[in-house]
Amino acid sequence: MKITKFSKSVNEKIDSSKFYNIDEAVSLLMNFKRESFSESVDVAFNLGVDPRHAEENIRLSISLPHGIGKDVSVLAIVNVDKEAEAKEAGADFVGKDEYLEKIKGGWTDVDKIVVTPDLMAELGKLGKVLGPKGLMPNPKSGTVTNDVAQAIKELKAGKLDARVEKNGILHSSIGKTSFSEEQIKENFESMQSAIMSAKPNSFKGKYLKSISISSTLGPGIKIGTE
Repeated sequence: MKITKFSKSVNEKIDSSKFYNIDEAVSLLMNFKRESFSESVDVAFNLGVDPRHAEENIRLSISLPHGIGKDVSVLAIVNVDKEAEAKEAGADFVGKDEYLEKIKGGWTDVDKIVVTPDLMAELGKLGKVLGPKGLMPNPKSGTVTNDVAQAIKELKAGKLDARVEKNGILHSSIGKTSFSEEQIKENFESMQSAIMSAKPNSFKGKYLKSISISSTLGPGIKIGTE
C-alpha cells in the first residue's frame, strides 16, 4: 500500500510507542493542523471504571477556561412568563407546545435543550427521540432549572456535558486548532482536573489508564498519565 505524504510525515515526527507530556503533544498536534479550516481538538480519557456501577458512571458538566470554539444552538422549553428571559439570555429557539410537537415529529436540529422543572414531565415523554441524540435535559448538567438565563449563558459559552461510555472511555472536545497552544493546554488541564476530581471514593485500582489527543484529521498522540 502506498504511503501518503501526510502519513510519512506523521511517522517521521511521532513515535507511536512514546507517551508525550501535554506541552509536547499539543506542539505536535499543531504541526499537523490544516490551514484551510479550524479543526476540532479532541481528547479521549481511558478510565478503569465500569459504568454499569452507578458510582463509576462518571459524568462531567464543566465550563473550560477558553470554551470549545463552537457555536452552540440552544432550545428553551419554557412557559410564556419565561420566554423573554430565555430570549435575552441568547436562546436560539424559545417556546413550549410548538417545539414539543416538532420534537414529537422527529425534529432535533439543536445542540442543547434547557427546560424548567414543571415542564420536564412533558419533555420526558419524548425520550425516544431525544435520548439517542443525547439531547435529554438533566438536572445534574444544569439543563433542568428555573434559572434558565444562567443555564443558557453557560451553554452558549461552551459548557460541556460529557460522560464515560460503556467501554470506560470519556471523549470530549477541548477546543479548535485555531486556538493558541496555551489555550488548548489550559483547557486540557481543566478537563483532566475535573476527571480526577470525579474519581469515586470507593474506586480501587488504576483510575486513569491512558490519554490521547487528536485534531479532526490529525493523528492520535498519546499523553503520559504519570
